[in-house]
Amino acid sequence: MTNSDVRIGVQLQPQHASYARIREAVTEAEDIGVDIAFNWDHFYPLYGDPEGQHFECWTMLAAWAEQTSRVEIGALVTCNSYRNPELLADMARTVDHISDGRLILGIGSGWFEKDYQEYGYEFGTAGSRLNKLAEDLPRIEQRLAKLNPAPTRKLPVLIGGGGEKKTLRMVAQHADIWHSFSDLDTLQRKSGVLADWCKEFDRDPSEIEHSVGVQPGKPEDSGPAYLEAGARLFTVGVGGPDYDLTSVREWVTWRDSL
Repeated sequence: MTNSDVRIGVQLQPQHASYARIREAVTEAEDIGVDIAFNWDHFYPLYGDPEGQHFECWTMLAAWAEQTSRVEIGALVTCNSYRNPELLADMARTVDHISDGRLILGIGSGWFEKDYQEYGYEFGTAGSRLNKLAEDLPRIEQRLAKLNPAPTRKLPVLIGGGGEKKTLRMVAQHADIWHSFSDLDTLQRKSGVLADWCKEFDRDPSEIEHSVGVQPGKPEDSGPAYLEAGARLFTVGVGGPDYDLTSVREWVTWRDSL
């Protein structure tokens, strides 16, 4: 294995910070050498003051597309419930062009009930939201194929989640990247489930990049075990107001040592 097989991401959580500091953090992350800069798609903070400062996902990604020049960008993940699928496809295509082909379309079924309640979306159930995502992914693909101009490349699709009956089936059918929110043992088991779903769609499981979120700490303590389990994309979550990227630097150094 070489370090080109391993990628490091940072999720700059758009909460509890000024946008000026978020802008600085994106520049710093690119200078450090991360491969991908993610945000997330919520309307309120997920922790800390529930009414604290927060910014919207896709307008931010468009700004990042202009601000950066090398890193890929995307949401980890965007909520399928918040936008019409055809509109989301057009937004993604547009940010793809603004970034000169660096967008990753990260998507999931949604879960944060406060977002739904405050913004007037139907919350439904976990099952109904997953069913809607399964219906909308083909619509997104169909719209991307119709847009003029077309995306600059086949947009990489990242699907986040680990449900074995619905989510991993969608990953096998549609995704280029699977982001698991699980621990090491669960990742290993669910990777086997995903491989079984890939057989149904005649896909090679190795075509799907396995992505995990990692905690601050020494990468050499957890990184090798996750590599052994098949993970290749490691993303460090960092929140405001300060966006301390010390741990991100450590993960980039570890990547470069492989």
